[in-house]
Order: sequence, then structure tokens, then C-alpha cells
Amino acid sequence: MDHLQHFCHDKHPLVYNKNETRGYLSCRGCREAVYGPSYSCKECSLLYNNYVHHKSCAELPLGLDHPLHPKHPLILFPKWRYQKKEFPFENVKCEVCKEVESSQYSYGCSRCNFNIHIKCASIPPTMESEVHNHQLTPFWKWIKFTCDLCGKEGTGIPNQCASCSFWTDKSCASCLRRVKVIRHEHPLDLIHSLEVHQSDSRFCQICVRKVDTDYGLYYCSECDFIAHLNCAMDWRNREELKDEESTEQSVETAAFEVKKHNVGKDGTKIATEIKHFSHEHDLKLSDEVQNNKICNGCVRAIHPPFYSCGKCSFFLHKSCVELPRRKRHPLHQHSLTLLQEAPYYKGRFWCDACWQSCNGFTYHCKTCNFYLDVQCSLISDILTHEGHEHRLILSNTPYNQKCNGCDYESKNLFRCTTCGFALDFRCATLPLTTRYEQHEHPFTLCYTAEDDSGEYYCDICEEERNPKHWFYYCTDCSYPAHCRCILGEEPNVKSHI
Repeated sequence: MDHLQHFCHDKHPLVYNKNETRGYLSCRGCREAVYGPSYSCKECSLLYNNYVHHKSCAELPLGLDHPLHPKHPLILFPKWRYQKKEFPFENVKCEVCKEVESSQYSYGCSRCNFNIHIKCASIPPTMESEVHNHQLTPFWKWIKFTCDLCGKEGTGIPNQCASCSFWTDKSCASCLRRVKVIRHEHPLDLIHSLEVHQSDSRFCQICVRKVDTDYGLYYCSECDFIAHLNCAMDWRNREELKDEESTEQSVETAAFEVKKHNVGKDGTKIATEIKHFSHEHDLKLSDEVQNNKICNGCVRAIHPPFYSCGKCSFFLHKSCVELPRRKRHPLHQHSLTLLQEAPYYKGRFWCDACWQSCNGFTYHCKTCNFYLDVQCSLISDILTHEGHEHRLILSNTPYNQKCNGCDYESKNLFRCTTCGFALDFRCATLPLTTRYEQHEHPFTLCYTAEDDSGEYYCDICEEERNPKHWFYYCTDCSYPAHCRCILGEEPNVKSHI
């Protein structure tokens, strides 16, 4: 149906949305992220979360007969009934999971003070699962058990196969036989184990944590790509699985038109004058050193080679000119479009990789309101950095991880499989050398303390420095400084753009 009148919102009907893609809205019914078919109010603002529901949660029956309470039918209760203490009278524990969770809808019997969450009540009597050849049946007892697919011990209601004594938890039972993840070009197949040499440690290529190859995992045999079950099934890491013939190819289209060019000694064409989509005038190639000039694309100090406008103070690094109008990035499941500026006040936006404010060029997904600044967009899922001896791999997790360079926490950072070193996008994009306007010499990014004195201070703010944090250092003057003191609190913002 296109719309429905729901008890949670009596002012307006909830309107059907075939494919909710933002992913950050929580369902009013079950409190989980909404992704896919859904209902929401189009009249109310996001302040009220649009009264958004999964399609399945919005269309729940108001009454239910359940095998755990055969004496009476159960009635669907919204969370406000609990807040007003209308029901249940003594406690709000679910009879299945034994958890107190009054923020989601529940089915209850007021006569018997019986209560069961909608997620627990929706467990089917039998289920066809892609992880097992036989039907699975819920074992209607809250017990501690080990899942035969992932090998993890948990507490809850397991799904069992009576024929072969196979037990699995709810999340593993819902795994798909084949998935497509953003981070790999081929589909991944679910396998129940992988034979490896005893001394080998295998790492998930999504979270960059160890994988127990004696249990279930997702695998590409063509590329030897491995992923945890929960990492590959996470909607943030997945994209639509298509036929091989119809797999979408990312088309990187040019953002400029060549007006004039020269031919180099090796026969290559060098564009000397261009028309870039971001500026009204033609831009000319230059190799002159410019002091105190900022690139309008990446908002970093301008250096040769670059393009400039003879009529305006507009500069673009050659590398920024060559950025494609559309591209894919391992942090997001949709194609991103290059914008001259974000559609906000003074073009400011928050980069979804480094979580810093920026007002330069941005790669943007209109569907999800996802933004990347130029520096973060240039890093792929493999990083080699002067600050660490080993190769780093992009790690995406639903929980925060700490960066070794600054101690900030982030869900997206680069991890080392050899020693566990981690680096977030903020530190990964720090300039290796830079200048400070009140100092005559250049500063170099340093990764270890400059001496063993045990006392470390910033010579700009004169506050103490953490010796484990990265910092900038002038070797000519033995002058150390915090990164924020050298670059400023908003290093990716150009004040007069």
C-alpha cells in the first residue's frame, strides 16, 4: 500500500518508500537502522525522525497468537504505553530475551502481565536459511550456546536443525549465500571453513581483524579475499549483487576541457589552458612559486604545477584539476559526484572520513548526503605512509577505534596487520611538510619524540605535548609544535573562498 494510518502518529498518514538508503534513521518499532522498504511521515521534520518504520514493523498485526502464551491473544503495545505505566504493571522484561527494553514495540497480555518484544515475537516457527540445507526451528528457551557457523558463544534463542544437530544464532541464520561488498570487485561466497597453514593468520579485509578460518566466513576464491560474516553482511559495507553482465562500471569523467596544449619531448600532450567546471574563466598552467596562495580545490598551499586565473585569485593544483567528476570510494556504496562547494553556508561541510570542516571541493552522494574532502578522496583502501614501516589497510567497523597518531577515535581508519598500528584519515592526510606564518623555516611532520628528555612542550602554545602523538618540528631551530598549532583549528577551511 502507498500509505497507512498508524497508531504512532495520528496527525498524518505514513507514506511508503520503496528503498530507504540513508541508513542513519532508526525504526520507531524495533529501534534498528532503516534500510530498504519503509514507511515515514512526509509532513514532519527529521527532528521527529519522520516517524520512520521498516515496512515489516509498520505492517505488524495489532493482535497475535504466540506459542509461548497460548492462553490469550497478545496485543501490540507502543512504547508510550510503558512510559505511562499502563502496561505491564510490574516489569517490562521480555519473556524471550529477558531484556528490559521499553523503547521498542512489544506484544503483551495485560491479564497475565506477559510481554514479548516484536523482534522476539517475529521469530518464525520454522525458517529456510541459506546457511544450511535443512529447515531451522527456534529452540524456545533462553540459553547459552555456541553458534556452529561463527563459533561464538552467546545467549539467546538458537535456531536448530533436528536432523543434524546444527545450531546457529539469529544473525548468522540470516546470512546470505552470496554477497557483494564495496571493497571488492567480485561477489563473495559463504563457506563454512577455509583450510590454511597452521602458522598463517588470516585477516578480514573489511575490519582488518583476525578471522577464525575453522568457522564460517565470506570468501572470494579468485582473489583470496576474506571477510567476517557480520562485516560482509553489514549494510554499510554491502552493495547490490548484480549479474556479471550487468555489473556497473565506474565511469570517471573529466572535469575540464582543454583549450590549448603543448607537446612534450616524449610526445605527450600537456594542457596549458583549460576551462574547468568550477570557474567562469579559463585557467592557465603555471610553474611559478606562489607564496601564501591556497588551492581552491584541496585548500592546501599552492605549489607547482598548478593552474591559475589571470582575472581572479583562483588557483587549482594540477592534481585537483585532474580529479574526475564522478568516482567510487571504498567508504561509500554509491558513486560520488565532485562539487565545487557544498550547498551550505559559505560552502562548508563535514567530511565523513576525517570529520573535519572544509569548504573546498567535495565528493558528494546526494542520496545519502555523504561528503568527502579532496585529500580523503585520494586515499584508497591500501595506504603506505612514511609514519609507519608496514602497509596499512582501511578498516571499517561499527565501533570506534583509536588512532596511534593522535588518540582520536573513529570507525574508519587504517590498520596494520603486522603490529596493530592504526591511523585515522585526519592523520593520514596531514601534510608531510608545511610552513607557519610566524616562522622562517619549514616544518616537517614527525612521528616519534625528538629526544629522551621526558619533557615535551609545544613552542607555540607552550602547553605540554603527548610524546606519543605526531607533531611538527623545525630541525633548524629545534622547534616542536602541536599539529593544530601549526595548521590551525580548521586546516581545511579557506577563509575567503
